[in-house]
Amino acid sequence: MADRATFVTKGFKLSDVDPDEKGDLDKDDAKTALVELTERLAKLQEKLFAEEKQSLLVVFQAMDTGGKDGTIRSVFGPLNAIGTHVHSFGKPSDRELSQDFLWRIHPHTPQKGQIVIFNRSHYEDVLIVRVHGWCDERTIKNRYEHIAAFERLLVERGTKVVKIFLHISRDEQKQRLEERLADPTKRWKFNPGDLPERAKWDDYMGAFEDAMSATSTKEAPWFVVPANRKWYRNILVAKTIVDTLEEMDPKYPEPSYDWTKVVIE
Repeated sequence: MADRATFVTKGFKLSDVDPDEKGDLDKDDAKTALVELTERLAKLQEKLFAEEKQSLLVVFQAMDTGGKDGTIRSVFGPLNAIGTHVHSFGKPSDRELSQDFLWRIHPHTPQKGQIVIFNRSHYEDVLIVRVHGWCDERTIKNRYEHIAAFERLLVERGTKVVKIFLHISRDEQKQRLEERLADPTKRWKFNPGDLPERAKWDDYMGAFEDAMSATSTKEAPWFVVPANRKWYRNILVAKTIVDTLEEMDPKYPEPSYDWTKVVIE
């Protein structure tokens, strides 16, 4: 089985994780392992949905082309759509900007029995705004505290929070962008406006490191997943989610009636 994703602690540096890591697996073995993991994940999700006492929020962050969409399809695609929901956060509207930065987030957190996946999240408000200098450092540090308190509230109310950063290299991003341009079916995904963001790569790496280090806790951890190799990325993410749900240990509820006395004619 693949190694575990890296748990972020204080002072963490992304340079400590090789985005090209592939563990002890090869690509063929990984396909079999992913099937096994998603089967386990589906069973755990069914228990979580039936139990209706806990919930799981999975947050994905990455640089552009980091693989958030592909990971979500590969890992969560086999699950029952009734109990699994994906929400993507884009540029906030004027109305959202007029509220506190967490105002638009809370309505999309999971209800009991649900798994919700955030494709980008509240962390954009301590990443892009910091890199572009739209907030001062005091505001950013205050937002770290607000995020930690918000996630602690979710945990205390029965929602496990797991945050995953898909770590690709700058060279890998260049290759993926070039592949988009070369493929007529993928050119629509390329936005020339993203290139200035690529030029700020080092600034983003520093922003990610600081945000993850400030908000990673045992109850709401950050994990870094090497993501240059998509098949290895999927294995580590699936294993992280399976491990989390197994720790939550959802159980099928006992019926509220005496099933031994039920007669079906």
